[in-house]
Amino acid sequence: MTALKLKSSSVLNRHLSKGLHGAVVLLAVTSLFACSQSDSSVSDASATLEPTQNVAATSKTAEPNAKNIPMMTASVNSTDLLKNVSATVYKDPHCGCCKEWISHAEDNGLSATAHDVEDMSVVKERYSVPNEMQSCHTIVTADDYVFEGHVPAKYMAQFLENPPAQAIGLAVPGMPMGSPGMEHQNQFDPYQVMQLNKDGTTEVYANIDSVEQQI
Repeated sequence: MTALKLKSSSVLNRHLSKGLHGAVVLLAVTSLFACSQSDSSVSDASATLEPTQNVAATSKTAEPNAKNIPMMTASVNSTDLLKNVSATVYKDPHCGCCKEWISHAEDNGLSATAHDVEDMSVVKERYSVPNEMQSCHTIVTADDYVFEGHVPAKYMAQFLENPPAQAIGLAVPGMPMGSPGMEHQNQFDPYQVMQLNKDGTTEVYANIDSVEQQI
């Protein structure tokens, strides 16, 4: 009887040992899979900086960052918006966000020539930009339309396609966070694109309430 109990106990221990071993293996495999998923997410997040074909896949695998994608891909999807437009960009020589805006516009097709100016107030007065509409740089197209500040390429193209008879251009006063050239840590402040009229008055051309509206 004692021998039988010992044998049964031995068999039971072997099964328990196998079961524990199986659980350990299962836990290890599960952990490995989770780690792989995490690495995949990091890889996909990095892919948002790659060409357009990777962005679509990223939006499915990295939902938390999905809202940031339009900010990084707006110019990639609209390379012909300003294809036939050339302009001079007057800017302060030390203005970093001015350079970022130029990159945004060029990515959208604009042929831009940057011109550094020590006293920007002279330029703004020359092109009749009201004080309350002023920003850090002034863009003047070949046909003398004026775009002040961080105006999205989308609205430049829209304006130039059908310029209002009373208008001389558009302006984004100040430097709104999240506007083209002012991207920083995914921050965004709603702003307005203002229409500059020949008689010195202004009116709202577009209300920008989200990053997506800039595309």
